Amino acid sequence: MVVAEDLQCLKAIALLGGCRGAVWVSSQTLGASLDISPQTASRRLISLERQMLITRSLRADGQHIAVTEQGEAELRREFSEYCRIFGKIREQRYVLAGTVITGLGEGRYYMSLPQYCGQFMQLCGFEPYAGTLNIRLNPPSIQIRKKLENLEWTVIRGFSADDRTFGDVRCLPCRIGGSRCAIVVPGRTHYPDDIIEVISSDCLRDKLGLNDGDSVEVEVI
Repeated sequence: MVVAEDLQCLKAIALLGGCRGAVWVSSQTLGASLDISPQTASRRLISLERQMLITRSLRADGQHIAVTEQGEAELRREFSEYCRIFGKIREQRYVLAGTVITGLGEGRYYMSLPQYCGQFMQLCGFEPYAGTLNIRLNPPSIQIRKKLENLEWTVIRGFSADDRTFGDVRCLPCRIGGSRCAIVVPGRTHYPDDIIEVISSDCLRDKLGLNDGDSVEVEVI
């Protein structure tokens, strides 16, 4: 197994173009890029060469280094492991828990605007009911909600109508029970971080028999 320090050096050479052919590399420049001394950089190059991960040749302008097939295979192995790590993160399901509350009533108006409804139908696959289900998250779920910002949200574009400007809305697919829903975040929201708004093609309060104070879980897909 290649030690971490040598792998770091191998990656630096590859970033310079070493996988495409021989590139000019000095111990001074390599050391500077890795924040190590030229002497340490030289030792790492010797180590990589001994492991047959690079080839070195001396020319009139200095040493030229190329990553070997074996070295490239080592980099691909490292890349594959990172893909497995972050692939598991992408596949993870997030569950937000909280209680149903009465909102400000704005969702009913905005979800009835045809310019928004058409985009929700096209991008989310359903026409939203004219209203949102408002949920106050419990403290642990507030932290989970922050992690959702790293996911890929769908953007519903804003528009202008009747001398008014309506901003973008971000949405994220989710489920409550067996109901297909989406968390929506208007660009100009009046709600604090512990409250989320959820839309669906149905009135979720009626369909799921929910009242203020009832506990509910939102599963992000």
